[in-house]
Amino acid sequence: MVLTHTEAISIIERLADPYHLMASLMYGAGLRVVETARLRVKDIDFDRQLITVRDGKGGKDRTTLLPRSLLASLRQRKHRIFTAWKAQDVFFAAPVSLPFALRRKYPDASRSLEWQWLFPSIALCLDEDGNSVRHHRHVSSVQRAVKLAVRDACVGKPAGCHTFRHTFATELLRRGSDIRTVQTLLGHADVRTTQIYTHVLGQAFAGVQSPLG
Repeated sequence: MVLTHTEAISIIERLADPYHLMASLMYGAGLRVVETARLRVKDIDFDRQLITVRDGKGGKDRTTLLPRSLLASLRQRKHRIFTAWKAQDVFFAAPVSLPFALRRKYPDASRSLEWQWLFPSIALCLDEDGNSVRHHRHVSSVQRAVKLAVRDACVGKPAGCHTFRHTFATELLRRGSDIRTVQTLLGHADVRTTQIYTHVLGQAFAGVQSPLG
């Protein structure tokens, strides 16, 4: 199931922050919901307008588009995080959660600005060592918010977080992007997985652009 561009925007507009921005990233950059939730400050490259997805499906990293229309919102979010972190706000008193190997290799990373979650959870949790840490916002909360927005938008289709990713792919292909580029942006190991989105193959590529600009 995919949405039209108008339907996707209609759903996104019904979401409050931070879910509005998270859904915009799913649609505008083709991110999975878990990839969106796991974004850290260091994963956003404003200069090159790229997003780095760490440890995506299959354990691989990849880069994808950072839509121009989201630059201002993401900069504002990063600035708010930086300001509170620098002021030693109580919210940042607890370290952020890190994979076990990274905690051992970079013991100070969990308190650095670069490793802060872009969409942190409000509540704290315990890591594998029993330490109190701050994790990213839970995927289920994003899914619930999107489900309600889909209902309120009355699009008449069964849709959820992953629908934004499907729509991202079909919109790029509809606008003339070649399937190999879309495959790379989505992180598909096999182009046959990407081919489910369209019968249009091998179109000339001249600078792919996000459906959000």
